[in-house]
Amino acid sequence: MTQEFLTTVFGWMTVLNIALLAFTTLMIVILRDWIAGVHGRMFQMERADVKRAYFRYLANYKILTIVFCLMPWLALKLA
Repeated sequence: MTQEFLTTVFGWMTVLNIALLAFTTLMIVILRDWIAGVHGRMFQMERADVKRAYFRYLANYKILTIVFCLMPWLALKLA
C-alpha cells in the first residue's frame, strides 16, 4: 500500500463518516419527538433519557471519526 492510496482511503472514510454524522444529526433534530417516543417504547426509557443517549451517541461518533479517520488522513497529508 502506498501513501497516496492510504491518504485516499482515509479521506473517503472521513467524508463518509462526516456525512453519516450530519445525516443522523439532521434526522434527530427534525424527528426528535417522534423518534424519541419510538426508541423510548422500544427500550423502556424516558424521553429525556433517550435524548441524552442521542447526544452521547453523536458525541462519541464525532470523537471516533476525528481520531480514527480525520487525524490519520491529516497526518498522511502532512507527511
